[in-house]
Amino acid sequence: MFKGSIVALITPMDEKGKICKQSLKKLILYHIKNKTNAIVSVGTTGESSTLSKKEHINLVMRTIDLSEGKIPIIAGTGSNSTSESISMTQKFENSGISACLSVTPYYNRPTQKGLYLHFKEISKNTNLPQILYNVPIRTGCNLHIDTIAKLSKYKNIIGIKEASGDLSKVQKIINSVKNKYFLVISGDDETALDFIKLGGHGVISVTANIAAKEMYEMCTLALKKDFIRAEIINSYLNPLHKNLFLEPNPIPIKWASKILGLINYSTIRLPLTNLSKKNKILLKKIINNFLCIKNN
Repeated sequence: MFKGSIVALITPMDEKGKICKQSLKKLILYHIKNKTNAIVSVGTTGESSTLSKKEHINLVMRTIDLSEGKIPIIAGTGSNSTSESISMTQKFENSGISACLSVTPYYNRPTQKGLYLHFKEISKNTNLPQILYNVPIRTGCNLHIDTIAKLSKYKNIIGIKEASGDLSKVQKIINSVKNKYFLVISGDDETALDFIKLGGHGVISVTANIAAKEMYEMCTLALKKDFIRAEIINSYLNPLHKNLFLEPNPIPIKWASKILGLINYSTIRLPLTNLSKKNKILLKKIINNFLCIKNN
């Protein structure tokens, strides 16, 4: 169900910083039209860290409603508190959500035993499918392969978004996990194609916010092992992959989405700030080059 190009959806906001419902609908229709395989609602790219709990829940529920069952919705539900993660996950029971994406607890830096028990408790307290999310650069802790293998034994822990940047982990995870249906998904656009070549199942993508069709096509070809054509598409996506992280995500992707007309405003909440003038110039050039290639 969750193979291919999965977008880490931005959260569109109006000029006052409130969630822009009109832009949200536009984004969802854009991804349905361009065959994105699934949407992650309120993950890191969706600014989960600056939304209130009420906003978080309402945004996921609105995304489910607007999608009208035409695309799977994955809710970001992770926290550095186990009880909070369980509570957030349970809010989406019987909601129509397809799965939850649960990040490793950040800031408090638990041991591997703590990480195992954290995800075990979440799994025990919900029937919803759970996707683990390992992103050490943001959380300060790294989910080890043996811990992933132990957690994969729980029937509703169905996969992992692996964003450690260590491609050597892909095959090691696949070899360590006994469940052949366990999903191993990239969390890094720049190495996503190599990740799939090594046996991965797709990518939870920032780039897909503005290049949905191309990311879908690249991932689809790669999963079919048509790597030559996948490489061609990826070659002109690569400048986007790199330059959409000129400043902390989601600053660049929100600005890029605005200039492409996908959202009405590029508003972002503090402590993140708007894209700097010099990086606007650089990113605009990269986007224009991409559009020239795309339209020729």
